[in-house]
Amino acid sequence: MTVWRFQVSPKAGEEDPRGERVRATLADFGVSSVERVAASRLYLIEVPEDESVPPRIARELLTDPVVESFTLAKQGDPISSPEKGVAFEVFYKPGVMDNVASSTMRALSDMGIAASSVRTGFQYVISPAPDDADLMRIPRLIANDCIEEVHRGVRPIVPPPAPPIYRFELRHVSIRELDDDGLRTLSRDGHLFLSLDEMKQIQSHFRKQDREPTDLELETLAQTWSEHCVHKTLKSGYVYRGAPMPGMESDGDVEIRYDNLLADTIARATKELMAEGRGPECLSVFVDNAGIIGFDDDYGIAFKVETHNHPSAIEPYGGAATGAGGVIRDVLGCGLGAKPVANTDVLCVAHPDWPVDSVPKGVIHPKTVLKGIVAGVRDYGNCMGIPTVNGAVHFDPRYLGNPLVYCGCVGLIPRNRIEKVPRPGDAIVVLGGRTGRDGIHGATFSSAELTDTHEDEFGHAVQIGNPVEEKKVRDAVLFARDHADEPGGVTRCLF
Repeated sequence: MTVWRFQVSPKAGEEDPRGERVRATLADFGVSSVERVAASRLYLIEVPEDESVPPRIARELLTDPVVESFTLAKQGDPISSPEKGVAFEVFYKPGVMDNVASSTMRALSDMGIAASSVRTGFQYVISPAPDDADLMRIPRLIANDCIEEVHRGVRPIVPPPAPPIYRFELRHVSIRELDDDGLRTLSRDGHLFLSLDEMKQIQSHFRKQDREPTDLELETLAQTWSEHCVHKTLKSGYVYRGAPMPGMESDGDVEIRYDNLLADTIARATKELMAEGRGPECLSVFVDNAGIIGFDDDYGIAFKVETHNHPSAIEPYGGAATGAGGVIRDVLGCGLGAKPVANTDVLCVAHPDWPVDSVPKGVIHPKTVLKGIVAGVRDYGNCMGIPTVNGAVHFDPRYLGNPLVYCGCVGLIPRNRIEKVPRPGDAIVVLGGRTGRDGIHGATFSSAELTDTHEDEFGHAVQIGNPVEEKKVRDAVLFARDHADEPGGVTRCLF
């Protein structure tokens, strides 16, 4: 097998939108000497030693012959650097999911080509070459070092690193004899992010069982009790002191106490409207992955929203993209499956003109955050054929360290497919993309307090979304839903 390098570039005179976006980004952050950025797509593909195969791959799969051209080089060939400017090449770090590479592997298989590996990236040729100070800054402006690595110059063509060999090892975590400080250390260093009271509850449980938990049991509890999954803050007690809310009569400030913020506000108001027969027809609320209200005699509207704040703070594009993917999944997962038809969002960030020199250590500039989260929501939906039909943007200095990325999805579901009941003996089928080294501790990370070290420590917590795979899941689930009543068909779809 031989590794070939495929470089696909716009033809002379054709537009280069990716290169122009990078040039504009450099200018936004003070690298104003750059006049042009030429962008190219890179593919490192390991195929059998047949000289006729790589040109076929380039022509039939990787290149649009109308507006693009390609160059080829194989392992061992010298690759010259650009005559003008300086090149930077960006690839995902080993272990991070590369969706384009996965799609390319499938396409090569369809072509009858047995590729051993595919890795994708981009080359940016920046001209004229900036001074040394700006050259040091460029890698952080063109890539996110949480998930990507940047090479200055042209990378040599080398085989991909061998994947690690996994061997199962049953591990137990010593928790029964830990004191309070030990429980706090285990929670923080183990990336569990549970409170001391929660750690004590777990400790008490396993003391009663007279054994230590396995690492999987402990991780499962941390994930289930995370802020992202159980919404501890939203369901906690809350005291409001301040100006009267709309509709309240008061001459001064008021104090309002809530035992459970969610139950005492949104849930209570919804139930009161339902009891009084006012408001929309609520078909399913607070019991499933998404709420459902009546639309017409045949269909209901499913609606789900969620935040993806911490991931978007350290990797804006991926954090927002998986936020969109999450609510699409939840709409698809309510009842026996609602068909996602539209996305929406509310994005809250600090002012994009924030002075570059006053951004705290470990914080991504709000202009970069805004561009990334807008693109993440847009691209994920577009890949699935789901438009983003509306949204809102709010600017406030308090969002500098942690943006608010609120993603939503709307779906349609037949009224006779809203109810579902899990039963003993039901089969559990896991559908979706492969798991990489990204997205690990993504749920528990939501309970963490962001600090200037989290960009380095929790780069792995941001998952790389896979909208193409989710589209396949959507098609399969909706097919099963629509054929549920046929003889031998699927009788229950559970999420």
